[in-house]
Amino acid sequence: MMSGPKTYAIGFDLNDQFCQISYYTEGMDEPQTKEVLADNYKIPLVIGTMNGRWTYGHDAQRQAVSERARFANKLFSRAINKEMIEISGKQIPAENLLEKYIELALSDYKHITYIVFSVPYVTEAIVKLFKQIGTRLGIGGHHTIVQDYKESFCHFMLDQPKELWQYEAALFYCDKESVSAYMMRRIETAISAGETEFVMVEKVSDALMSELHVTFPVINVELAMEADMRFTNFVNGVFDKRMVSSVFLTGEGFETNWYPESLKVMCNGRRVFLGNNLYSKGACYSAVRRTTGRADNAIYLDESKMTDQVCIRIREGEDLKWYPIISWGEYWYESDCTYEILLENNDPILLSQTSLATGESKIIEVNLDGLPDRSNYSLRLEVKATFSDENQCLITFRDLGFGQIFPETDFKKVVTVRLGGSNEQFNTLS
Repeated sequence: MMSGPKTYAIGFDLNDQFCQISYYTEGMDEPQTKEVLADNYKIPLVIGTMNGRWTYGHDAQRQAVSERARFANKLFSRAINKEMIEISGKQIPAENLLEKYIELALSDYKHITYIVFSVPYVTEAIVKLFKQIGTRLGIGGHHTIVQDYKESFCHFMLDQPKELWQYEAALFYCDKESVSAYMMRRIETAISAGETEFVMVEKVSDALMSELHVTFPVINVELAMEADMRFTNFVNGVFDKRMVSSVFLTGEGFETNWYPESLKVMCNGRRVFLGNNLYSKGACYSAVRRTTGRADNAIYLDESKMTDQVCIRIREGEDLKWYPIISWGEYWYESDCTYEILLENNDPILLSQTSLATGESKIIEVNLDGLPDRSNYSLRLEVKATFSDENQCLITFRDLGFGQIFPETDFKKVVTVRLGGSNEQFNTLS
């Protein structure tokens, strides 16, 4: 029996210096990360042309040095800033060069179900940029997801044994310029959501490496000991009065062992892990969940995610259920949606709105006056949710008719839903 083509869920960590690719396909126990050199997952974010041929990554980097050819770097920020870049005598939009780089980097993965880009920070413009790239590469905008590094850390943790985040889980990121500490923790919300937990990742401290007296490479023994002492104080400050189950270290600053005493503090009653592919793996776990449709009992929230849920009451078999059309933990600018529903009659439709931030819950009754009087589930409506901004959603109900039996009419009802609680405050979770 012939099997179909191999499909992949992809996690793509991308910043101005490099990208990393983690992938999952059927039969794997967990995502794997593409190795480009021995024990090295980083593909330099460099692209150019040689003899009329596109080249990228390490090849482009080597040729830029040996051939003194013209290559482009820092494509992430330059694409966001809509720069033009000269390559081989041509002015090319940085966005197009970033797209070409991603296309070349993904050349080993022909059939992608979902791709999740993990980037240092997320804005509406960044999401739009990567969804356009995903569409042009044939993956599709709806199957192209963008999340920041904090959310990638969260998705990575959700696939680890739960004892590793029984309390808080710490992430230390260190590069040659600075070190930052983050904590993943459960959030106490104003309402109970059954078995669903809500988690967040927040930056709790940071410091410049110069403040720790760390310079790379670390070759002076005395300076290294002083840096370790200062970093130990930094770690103790991060852990002060916190119950921490596990610690994760990532970033090139941790690749040499200049911090042995600090490591002892981290390991005191905690499990500690070191690795440099955490963000791409976290993005890949997120892609796998979307590919398989597997839901988690934990939802990630931050200051940019919605804390309101709006549900519509529908009948499923013999049961009446509340089905979410606006969900907690989503970006408002990605939450436009359209559904079709069949109604038993033209009784009012019920919506429920619940706020995690304020605990407020209310029922919204949608009167269907003007809708033709039909029965026996012959009323077919389109339900469309459209966001104008982070505080307002328009839910439109439109008559679609019922095949050739009942033609559609001009009935349309628009309901305005104000989001963010009574004061429209999104950032009140703690």
